[in-house]
Amino acid sequence: MNRELVRAEPWHTLSRWTSARIAMGRAGVSTPTQALLEFNLDHAQARDAIYTPFDSDALQREFQLAGFNTLAVRSCAQSRTEYLRRPDLGAALDPRCIATLTQSEAPKPGRLSVVIADGLSALAPAHHALEVLLSLRQGLGDWQLDDIVVASQARVALADEIGEQRGAEAVLMLIGERPGLKSPDSLGAYLTYSPRKGRMDSERNCVSNIHRSGLSYAAATSKLLHLLAQARALGTTGIALKEDSTGPLIHGSREQTGE
Repeated sequence: MNRELVRAEPWHTLSRWTSARIAMGRAGVSTPTQALLEFNLDHAQARDAIYTPFDSDALQREFQLAGFNTLAVRSCAQSRTEYLRRPDLGAALDPRCIATLTQSEAPKPGRLSVVIADGLSALAPAHHALEVLLSLRQGLGDWQLDDIVVASQARVALADEIGEQRGAEAVLMLIGERPGLKSPDSLGAYLTYSPRKGRMDSERNCVSNIHRSGLSYAAATSKLLHLLAQARALGTTGIALKEDSTGPLIHGSREQTGE
């Protein structure tokens, strides 16, 4: 490429502070070839993240080697195409998996069930879930960590049904987020107190953008432990619980919280 044809932007130096596409310059009235190639590569990686198969067996082996007990379940979505077209099926537990979650004894008080799911990027749990789990395990205190449930073709709401089946006080889902053009493996963490089927989005808290160029494992764990403590104190998650690990908890009605 003839760089003499590319007109640089005077504020190009600001691009070192962000991965966003800014100050790319131009060649005549067009995007420079290098910038276009980089966009096409990022777009291809985002698409690949959505369709990359979820290797739940490999994840289970990895978790087991780290000292976690595991279970495997799936949603009612029978294929990736069906999962993408029918979000409702991804949010419902396959009835054949209920026996896997059934326990022979009553759950212990303070049980925290953790669900690891593919979501919209199987790369995210493969790259980051174990590190978050290891960091989380160190600070759980009197929470009783349940067997780790690995869920395939899963949407966020599936965790509520799993948590209900496990008799959990709270359920945490670590799931692949919708891929961005610079973050095809971003992990999201969704927390629900007193989980049960039919919980609404407003009854969960989310910590997102967990990946090596985003929110660190340590920072994500700190936020999650704070949310767990405050969820137990309030007896709820969602709009009544604000993530503010450096300041006082803000809670109350929608009017009080500004929602």
